[in-house]
Amino acid sequence: MAIIGVGKIGSMHAQIYHDDLRCEIVAVCDAFSDKAEAAAQKYECGAFASVDEMLPGTSIDIVSVCTAGEENGGDHYEPTMALLNAGIAVLGEKPISNKIPEAREMVALAREKNLRYGINLNHRFTPAAERGRKWVDEGRLGELNIVNMTMWINNPKESPPHFHMRALHSHSIDVMRYFCGDVRRVQAFFKQGKGRQGWSNVQVNMLFESGVVGHLTGSYDAGPSYGLETLEVVGSDGRLVLRDACEHLEFYPRNSREVETHAYLGGMTNFGETFQSRIGRWIDQNVASVRPEEIDGSGAEALKAQLVIEAAIESWETGRVIDVAQD
Repeated sequence: MAIIGVGKIGSMHAQIYHDDLRCEIVAVCDAFSDKAEAAAQKYECGAFASVDEMLPGTSIDIVSVCTAGEENGGDHYEPTMALLNAGIAVLGEKPISNKIPEAREMVALAREKNLRYGINLNHRFTPAAERGRKWVDEGRLGELNIVNMTMWINNPKESPPHFHMRALHSHSIDVMRYFCGDVRRVQAFFKQGKGRQGWSNVQVNMLFESGVVGHLTGSYDAGPSYGLETLEVVGSDGRLVLRDACEHLEFYPRNSREVETHAYLGGMTNFGETFQSRIGRWIDQNVASVRPEEIDGSGAEALKAQLVIEAAIESWETGRVIDVAQD
């Protein structure tokens, strides 16, 4: 396997693959030769400056694409398309792309080639999220009515104007979709933080295809004491709350005061461990040769989250409620 882009996030991918006995890193690729050489020395593999340089003569079955670019998604398209055209399964970093036409092309090519294509939507890959989803699937919450999500961090980066929405909220929207399904319509309001040029705060109202109503609060102007994220799903028979991706899961029955609480399910204690969990699932599913359409956190699912993001931006810019485009 190989890693494209060995900056901070790509290095995390590389270490997880390296520590898994089922994997062998045969190549790393980065436009900055010093990064590629350092990673190649560490993992005893080939170093390349481009995918086109790497592909000839290198036997690769899966690749992590961890390039960044504008809004953290601008540089995913070219390496992903080259890899898929070469018949190689791809795990991309989020967001899938900040350009919807390019995202659609990548998803369509993976489908045409019958290749596994996943995105690192790691916030859903926690024992706590999976337990909460099991409660929903079993009907423990009854008929779902409401979903609320808060995700915020302190990120002073300013440019471009919608960096916050496009770079961060593929995660929050994916988690909301994981529990409640596809989003039909959105209405959004943005605010610039103090001294900001970009839109660093957002509130998004959502109507899901199921009839569930939802709300997202997001910010790049938050402090570490605020926590990273909180998900609340409310049904006719109960309510679940998932705090900080993996740390705390709570169930509140509608007709009782007996609250069920869980902390650090599965031994996962912090958000950093979600990378291991997500990439581990990607490895598991490739080793098991699961069908491409059964990949968890697929490119198709990432595209759906990105379409909600673009609809929210359009809502703010036009002052209208926007129907989410079809993938």
